[in-house]
Amino acid sequence: MSVIAIPSPTTNLSSVSSGNALELRGVTKLFGALAAISDITMTVRSGERRAVLGSNGAGKTTLFNCVTGDFFPTSGTIRLFGEDVSRFPAYERIRRGLRRTYQISLLFGGLTVSDNVYLACRGVSRGRFSLFRTRASDPVRTRVEELIAAVNLTEATDTLVSELSYGQQRQLEIALALAGAPRLILFDEPAAGLSPTERRELINILTSLPGHIGYVIIEHDMDVALRVAESVTMMHNGRVFKEGTPEEIENDPEVQALYLGHGDE
Repeated sequence: MSVIAIPSPTTNLSSVSSGNALELRGVTKLFGALAAISDITMTVRSGERRAVLGSNGAGKTTLFNCVTGDFFPTSGTIRLFGEDVSRFPAYERIRRGLRRTYQISLLFGGLTVSDNVYLACRGVSRGRFSLFRTRASDPVRTRVEELIAAVNLTEATDTLVSELSYGQQRQLEIALALAGAPRLILFDEPAAGLSPTERRELINILTSLPGHIGYVIIEHDMDVALRVAESVTMMHNGRVFKEGTPEEIENDPEVQALYLGHGDE
């Protein structure tokens, strides 16, 4: 599978590439008296591929929701490419290069693959408020074709999303996340419900993304997570439990007892 050229952000990547994409310092989220996550401190470098693992209820999705701005943290600081975004709404974080997929597909089933990707690209383009129909030569149209090819859906370009397989819909979600100039993508269990063949396709897509695009992936499928990540954070009961390389996490006795063995559901 070939790697397409996805445009880098307009900001100076040379100044960003040696820094951090995401910094969490003491992030806590309370729902009443319940601490969904507690004192999370984590650093993700620019271009880094990080997996966040843990059993159900470990706090992974709440962590993502705080990073994206769906929730504001009760306490702590979230910095995105060096900027404190702890109280920024979600759209401001998107403007700064953050993207996210969800556990449940958020697609327009009555539209084609091409239409879904076009809307995503148009939504982050400068001409998004224009009422004029775009021409076939418009750069947005070209980008749509490239993104569809990047997730191996070219043959399904004119297919209604409702007619796609579940795996193809998850591939389409990745194309939507790549719209614009993403610098960091949060993937929320992209392998959930996929067949073995579809999981292999997902691994190929994720490992073929351009190097300047970092991502953090929540995943229950250890085989997928450890193959697409270069670093791993294990969570347990809303806290960071372990951090290390995929090999270190896979071979850690405490991780094996907690997660690879009977687990703690």
